[in-house]
Amino acid sequence: MTNNKTTNAETLKLRYAAVADGIALLFSGYAEVVIHDLASQSVVYLANNISKRRLGDASALEEVDFNQTSEVIGPYEKLNWDGQKIRSTSVVLRDDTGEAIGMLCINMSIGAFEAARDMLELFLGSNKIIPQPDILFHDDWQERINTFIHSWLKEQNLSIGILTHANKRQLVEALFHQGAFNGKSAANYIANVLNMGRATVFKYLKEIKQQA
Repeated sequence: MTNNKTTNAETLKLRYAAVADGIALLFSGYAEVVIHDLASQSVVYLANNISKRRLGDASALEEVDFNQTSEVIGPYEKLNWDGQKIRSTSVVLRDDTGEAIGMLCINMSIGAFEAARDMLELFLGSNKIIPQPDILFHDDWQERINTFIHSWLKEQNLSIGILTHANKRQLVEALFHQGAFNGKSAANYIANVLNMGRATVFKYLKEIKQQA
């Protein structure tokens, strides 16, 4: 390793600038990647600047509790200039001799994700859900069919979107033996759920009854 800090900065940019650009591009406008030169303790490269830092700014590496034996530090949280939380991870960059010469810091703005989490919690939180009212759902045959279908699919390691004709025939037979077709309009409902023609469902049912 040379003691020339300019050489260190050039080496860091040559080797890692494209890595920084790639990470920033992958995470669109949410991630900033900063490359620090340890010799000058300054910022030498910025990709997707969200922290309003500038090239040449002091690195302030004490924020990440850096020491020479570290490899990856974090993730840890900081507060950005706009009051948004940032979750960061820092990677120590070394020269060919293994000596630490730089730091690559990935700063992810998580404000939008926290807002999305809060919105999901508002709609999906279970604390406001009550059991199905018996007075309304005492004979919810559609839900019973749904429950059986998805239990069967899980057991068979299948999903509705990939069912073959043979799979659908097997599922119709399984539903028949569960009494699923006793409900009024059940055949129409099952045909719609399985993306089948009503005539095909009745054809399968006729064959199943003949085999019984």
